[in-house]
Amino acid sequence: MKFVLIGFGKMGKAIEEVALQRGHQVILKIDQPNLHEFTKEKIALADAAIEFTSPHSAYENVKKCIDFDIPVVCGSTGWTEKLNEMKKHATEKNVGFVYSSNYSVGVNIFFEVNKKLAELMAPHKEYEVILEETHHTQKKDAPSGTAITLAEQILEKVKRKKQWVNELSDNPEDLEIISQRVDPAPGTHSVKYSSVIDNIEIIHTAHSRTGFATGAVLAAEFIKDKKGFFTMKDVLNL
Repeated sequence: MKFVLIGFGKMGKAIEEVALQRGHQVILKIDQPNLHEFTKEKIALADAAIEFTSPHSAYENVKKCIDFDIPVVCGSTGWTEKLNEMKKHATEKNVGFVYSSNYSVGVNIFFEVNKKLAELMAPHKEYEVILEETHHTQKKDAPSGTAITLAEQILEKVKRKKQWVNELSDNPEDLEIISQRVDPAPGTHSVKYSSVIDNIEIIHTAHSRTGFATGAVLAAEFIKDKKGFFTMKDVLNL
């Protein structure tokens, strides 16, 4: 396959490495110095685009790909308030679009474990639940998109929690997410249920960006010739 990479920071470089290892071509890399090359003519030869930039540019980048009729995989977080609008746009334009807050195969399995654990813990009100996430200092959004996904899964099952907050809270209806930014830290997420009797905790720790990059390339392989909106749950058949 032929890919366009939109965003060529650390994640973009890791995605390029994985893509080349899997026998693909990267025909264009778009970043700040060459934004003028992000045109329909330049990316028309690509089978898919992979977008990893920032919360401020992701919406416009994904919209341009869809408008240019190029299937797109987006891993930028921090803009999900506009995600439903983009899902609708992709469906109306009949263009493939994959979005995930995290492309790691391990994290997506972790999501499924989190949902099941929340379902099992929901009746047991003696357990308090808290999320913690740690990333490198260059990560622009807090809490992470992955932490928000985990929190929303818990809120769906544990009805005594009404909303997540990115701080410690005295309100028993708040689901606390504690965010830390330290280097080096590709990403750690934990969900802990605590009672006076015992604790139950699930943790995912990334050792490098390779897992995220591999998942993004798998998603790009998946989206070729597909139409509409998909998630990593579709890509991995979970």
